[in-house]
Amino acid sequence: MYTPSAYAHTDLAALHDGIEAWSFATLVSVGPEGPTATHLPFLLDRSVRQPEVDNELPAQGLLTTHMARANPQWRTLLSGKPCLVIFQGPHAFISPSWYKNQQTFPTWNYTAIHVQGTPTVIDDPSRIRNVLDRTVARYDTPLQGSWRFPDMPQALTQSRLSAIVAIDIPIARIEGKLKLNQDKSVDDRRGVVRALLASGDPQSVAVARMILQQPDMKAFSVQG
Repeated sequence: MYTPSAYAHTDLAALHDGIEAWSFATLVSVGPEGPTATHLPFLLDRSVRQPEVDNELPAQGLLTTHMARANPQWRTLLSGKPCLVIFQGPHAFISPSWYKNQQTFPTWNYTAIHVQGTPTVIDDPSRIRNVLDRTVARYDTPLQGSWRFPDMPQALTQSRLSAIVAIDIPIARIEGKLKLNQDKSVDDRRGVVRALLASGDPQSVAVARMILQQPDMKAFSVQG
């Protein structure tokens, strides 16, 4: 990922936060027919560490997901080659009309995390069930007395387990990019924040809030 130094984000804990916040991501791998991508929910285990092997970087956490066995992409993951997982955060168009210095051009603010690692395909039904249990526990908030995954009949659960594979990806490389007008003046960024907040668009509002977290922006009021 092309990342000018002003936009590079290297704090591992913050990158892990981003992965968990933007956890529905894109898994990209390359097989005999070329690149393939699937959009999947990912679980993160921050605690995984392993020693360096063959001069590769040590793992910086573990990603886990699952996909349909009918999806041919999982077979490309058996090659032993690294894959790429792209986590996309908030983004928004930026107009020069919002800057104090308007002798410039439009741009797009965006946030992204790229993870590379060598995947392991999990075919064991008990381990796949564990991944499903963790995924449901992470995302599902059932209404009182309504559906619960553990209550599903075993016959239905077993058929589902045979229809999917699970995937572990130790994080060997992680890159974060937060393109949030860091190269603009405080006055310019304050104009951007005002416009993004006024738009009411959830993505734009999220970008504005991230800009306000920059150290030289925290002391300023949007209304000031």
